[in-house]
Amino acid sequence: QVQLTESGGGLVQAGESMNLSCTASRRAPKSVGMAWFRQFPGKDREFVAGVTWRDGATDYAESVKGRFTVSRDSAKLTMYLQMNSLKPEDTATYYCASSWARLTRVLGAYDYWGQGTPVTVSS
Repeated sequence: QVQLTESGGGLVQAGESMNLSCTASRRAPKSVGMAWFRQFPGKDREFVAGVTWRDGATDYAESVKGRFTVSRDSAKLTMYLQMNSLKPEDTATYYCASSWARLTRVLGAYDYWGQGTPVTVSS
C-alpha cells in the first residue's frame, strides 16, 4: 500500500505565498506522475497541477497558471506546490495523488490519494 502525506497547509492573507509538500511512503507501482487537486465545499475535486517523475514535465489549470509552480524530487518521492499571489478563491482542501497516466486531469486515473490539507486565504 502506498501512503501519500501532504503538509504545509494553513491560513494566509491574500497576496501571500504558501508551499505544500506531498511525500510518498514508496513509489507506487506503474506510477508515472503526481498531481495536486483541490476541492471546494460542495464541489467535485478539480485538477490544479501535475508533474511527471521521469522528466519533470508539468501541467497547470488555467486558474493557477503563472501563480503556482509544481515540482518534484524523485529521490525523496516528494512533490511540491509553490503557491504565490494567493487569492481568497484559492481557499480549498488540497489533495495530492499518484497516477499511472502521464499528466492526466482525469480523477479516475489516480489510484492513490493523500488525506488532504486545508488552505485558507483571507481577504
